[in-house]
Amino acid sequence: MGTLLLDPIAFSIGGLKVHWYGLILGSAALIGLLLAVWEGKRFRIPQEFFMDLLLLGVPSAIIAARIYYVAFMWDDYKNNFWDVFKIWNGGIAIYGALIGAIICAVIFVRRRGYNFWRIADICAPSLIIGQMIGRWGNFVNQEAYGGPTTESFLRENLHLPSFIVNQMNVQGTFHHPTFLYESLWNLVGLILLMVLRRQKFLRSGELFASYFIWYSIGRFFIEALRTDSLAFQGAAWLASFVNGLWSPMTWLGFEQGYLAPSYGNVRISQLLAIGIVIAAIIFIIVRRRTVRDLPYYSDPITSTKVVAAEALPGTAEAAEPEKAESVKPAETTVEELPEVPEEKKE
Repeated sequence: MGTLLLDPIAFSIGGLKVHWYGLILGSAALIGLLLAVWEGKRFRIPQEFFMDLLLLGVPSAIIAARIYYVAFMWDDYKNNFWDVFKIWNGGIAIYGALIGAIICAVIFVRRRGYNFWRIADICAPSLIIGQMIGRWGNFVNQEAYGGPTTESFLRENLHLPSFIVNQMNVQGTFHHPTFLYESLWNLVGLILLMVLRRQKFLRSGELFASYFIWYSIGRFFIEALRTDSLAFQGAAWLASFVNGLWSPMTWLGFEQGYLAPSYGNVRISQLLAIGIVIAAIIFIIVRRRTVRDLPYYSDPITSTKVVAAEALPGTAEAAEPEKAESVKPAETTVEELPEVPEEKKE
């Protein structure tokens, strides 16, 4: 059976080619925005706040993701500098995107007077649903796939539809659909976050930390299946340690994707995933023990800028006349009443 590859170009407008990759990433951002706005209404946060955050956060995430990727793949770009800007061909790193988005969010949220951790909790489900959808951009571009496998494994063991199986046929060799593994992992994570945020015990910042824990665990195990991982040459004990943690995957019949020894022996995303999980757990424990009156997730969220504006004397004085005018009693008129005859004296 021949390979049926999807056209990465969705449509063209004149000479402008619109790629599926961009449309999928745009859809992911939009759905993430709607999810944040919906949850923000519970805390009376205006939707314009999240729209502004998206307009600033998405470009910051894309730029940081590209810089992160190019920095580790500089040898592929140093002689073709203009290729650095061709992000529609793929080549952005999610951890880089998270770094850029978080830096932007910290600055923006604080300038608006909100607590960063409270807003980060609201946005956590938006992040994971964005990643869940965005991975399908890798599918269309036929990138970020895993090591070689068999067509029978994809069809009979995983029961995947033909359009996925065919797209995983790269130059005559079938590969693991790691994009699909991560997308499904994020779907489960989304459900868990949605349930977790309604629990009464959840404190500020813990939903955001839980997102990182869940995503990083999945990324650690899925990353080793890939053949295009960013890597570096680390100590032998470090490589053995990482491989030992991943070894349970072999019980399920999986094998690590090929990584050229000359390129590196430690996958950067796996090492980052381990560090993030440890850091997130420590973050939750330390804050619970050291921060007094740590707010719960369900507690009200207020902006210090709004509170300060309402406390200004001029604001209060200006509001008084309007209030007085709105409650001004209606004028009443007394009509002449018919004269009542005096009672007769006896």
